[in-house]
Amino acid sequence: MKKKMLQNGFIAFALTICATTTQAGDWTQYRGPNFDGSSSEKLNTPAWPSGGVKAVWKEPTRLGFASFAVAKGRALTIVMEEVDGVDREVCLALDGDTGKKLWSQVLNIAKYDGGGNSGARNNKGGDGPRTTPSSDGDRVYILDGRLTLHCLDAENGGNLWAVNLVRKHKAKSIRWQNAAAPIIDGDLVFVCGGGEDQSLLAINKLSGDTVWSTESDQMTHATPIIAEIHGERQVIFFTQKGLVSCNTKSGDVLWRAPHPFKISSAASPIVEGDIVYCSAGYGVGAAAYRVSKNGGEYSTKQIWRKPNKLMNHWSTPVCIDGHLYGMFQFKEYGDGPLKCVVLATGEIKWSKSGFGPGGVILVDGKLIATSDAGEVVISKATPKAYSEIGRFKAIDGKCWTHAAYSNGQIYVRSTKEGARFDLRGSLGGN
Repeated sequence: MKKKMLQNGFIAFALTICATTTQAGDWTQYRGPNFDGSSSEKLNTPAWPSGGVKAVWKEPTRLGFASFAVAKGRALTIVMEEVDGVDREVCLALDGDTGKKLWSQVLNIAKYDGGGNSGARNNKGGDGPRTTPSSDGDRVYILDGRLTLHCLDAENGGNLWAVNLVRKHKAKSIRWQNAAAPIIDGDLVFVCGGGEDQSLLAINKLSGDTVWSTESDQMTHATPIIAEIHGERQVIFFTQKGLVSCNTKSGDVLWRAPHPFKISSAASPIVEGDIVYCSAGYGVGAAAYRVSKNGGEYSTKQIWRKPNKLMNHWSTPVCIDGHLYGMFQFKEYGDGPLKCVVLATGEIKWSKSGFGPGGVILVDGKLIATSDAGEVVISKATPKAYSEIGRFKAIDGKCWTHAAYSNGQIYVRSTKEGARFDLRGSLGGN
């Protein structure tokens, strides 16, 4: 391991500035402000509305599998647009109230390995951006498919800075190109994608300067997460070597947990207490590790592993009260199940088919799941049995994304359209 850091004076300066201006209820990045697919808002469901849940707005979102981030009244996603005869990745900002376009900013060439653009329920992935933007309210961050990290002005989309990871950090692209999102924590942005001795990166969000870089892990499609384990704030990456955790401020590697890699790992790790869960498709399967700390030294122990089972192809589960809820499936398009799994043992408590590789988020003890055909399904997060509250057809197109939840509103996205639904008004949420 070799770690590179900026001068101590700049690091101290960088780590004491925090210009977060997001509002309560903002869904600031992939899988939300808590890094775990959950929202702290309330969602009361006294009765399902007889007339269904109506869209506040719907707008075209051409191709791609980016979810929404919502910050300071803006709904942000990434689409594919033809610019001067070439397909490009484009960051799109919509007015959260009306859905009307506020601005768009061209990023990079949109060209991906494999895929195809056929219907919703098949295994053709299709060309289109795979990564989700992040925003602190004033700025928007995108790690594009060609591994350039962009910082845009959230008000008008203007370029503030950009870092080409291939040129600066010897990054190496992977099959299907990048799908991982940049993660904001305070004044730092975390990404994986550098080359030898600099694959794990912390970037100052205001300047674009590298705060620390370390390790020689090859990246995957999995977005890193932030978690507190044994009282220490850490960023956890899911690389081709497995799990690796670093102290967020110093970049010191705290612990590792090896996990097999084959073709692609795309779901993020999950943390509850001292247990860390991860899963991948293509025959790899799932595992859980217990992280211990003794005398300042960390260690990990695998507490269970299920090869070729409990696979999360790319949809990351949520976790509450020791139970995982998510799309445990691999290429089960249209019919794949939502399952409840005991985190500590891997035991399946229940399984409900008919979702496909959509996504699930957690709001006030309820699961908001999106099916690959664009349905939104709300159910209770309980290990006793699958308990559905209601469902509605939300959008057309292939929906391989997680929803975003912000101020009582749900934002969903497919390869054809994005939409906002007022669950607060429809279901009595606060």
